[in-house]
Amino acid sequence: MSFVSLIREETDELFSEVVSHYHYLHQHPELSYQEKNTSEYIAQFLDTEGISYRKNIGGYGILAKIKGEAFNSHREIALFADMDALPIEEENEVAYKSANKKVMHACGHDAQVASLMGAVKLINNHKEDFGGTVLFVFQPAEEQSPSGAYQMLKDGVFKNHNPEFIVKQHAYIDLPAGKVAFQSGTIMASADEVHIKVKGQGGHGALPHELNDTVLAASNIIVAMQQVVSRRRNPFNPMVLSFGKFIADGATNVIPDVVTLAGSLRCMDEVERQQMLKIIPHIAHSTATAYGCTCEVSIPEGYPSTISAKDITEEIKEVAIELIGEENVDEFPKRMTADDFGFISEEYKGCYYRFGVAGDNKTGKLHTSTFLINDVALRVSTGLFALLSLRALGR
Repeated sequence: MSFVSLIREETDELFSEVVSHYHYLHQHPELSYQEKNTSEYIAQFLDTEGISYRKNIGGYGILAKIKGEAFNSHREIALFADMDALPIEEENEVAYKSANKKVMHACGHDAQVASLMGAVKLINNHKEDFGGTVLFVFQPAEEQSPSGAYQMLKDGVFKNHNPEFIVKQHAYIDLPAGKVAFQSGTIMASADEVHIKVKGQGGHGALPHELNDTVLAASNIIVAMQQVVSRRRNPFNPMVLSFGKFIADGATNVIPDVVTLAGSLRCMDEVERQQMLKIIPHIAHSTATAYGCTCEVSIPEGYPSTISAKDITEEIKEVAIELIGEENVDEFPKRMTADDFGFISEEYKGCYYRFGVAGDNKTGKLHTSTFLINDVALRVSTGLFALLSLRALGR
């Protein structure tokens, strides 16, 4: 039997256990920086398997490691999985439906964790087939800023370690279960929240000459902001600046003293991102002043863009073809969404790929109350994590 066939067979034998982990995690979701039970569940599993680990890194984060015994090597690689859920009330009617009101795994992080747990077990069973060390990172708070990846790096998750490359996989509802998809280069945008408060002397709507029209000023700030994308960026670099929050808490005849705006800047080029972070406050202040108002602009530190290194991505893609066949390996489009893996790919070589989770029954998209993966997807997500590690650190 070939080594790949052996991994397939062992993944099949482990499948029910991985599904059991997934169902438990799906039923017991926890919000960002509240993943105490999830962390304890993972730690209990690692204890049972005899795997060494550190916990409470950057919150409830865990770093586990397995050292190969085939030969001496200082080489290291790392595998990542997010742990947190979203503030959504689940509508799926399944036996393992969320037991926590208004908290749901609607982004597939439960599948990430279950797959990584399965990979831990497979890799631990093959210590005699590789040298070096595989690191397993269970990360909190991908969905909330400041992000878990940032906090774990800040908290020294890789102190005493230097992984050659780091891999993360994410559920992809637009791809059938059993398939994976890759992309290289800058694959996802940076993400920065933009918060603006426009202030002025409000008053009676019928007496505009006696007030500063904060609503008009805020409206023109949003219109002026569109010039950031249309006139201030390099047209060959994708960028999106969207405002989804506009609160003018007045009345039909009352202009409020304060109008609140909130939006998001997405960039695919880091140099241009830094330029826009300076231009946005300038436009906001200038436009507010033109209408006799003032404004406050707050742009908290956001996520950098996510980069998937071409050489590592191609290597892992070849392993995927070996495991599941070329017909099941696809390419996903670059898009303006963001992931805090950007903090990782900013410091280390990385590969970020997607594993298909769609089944025959139509389910909701990511971040919706009806999102649900097909359990079959866990075979590939578990097996590929294990095989790529054993191939990378093998003889």
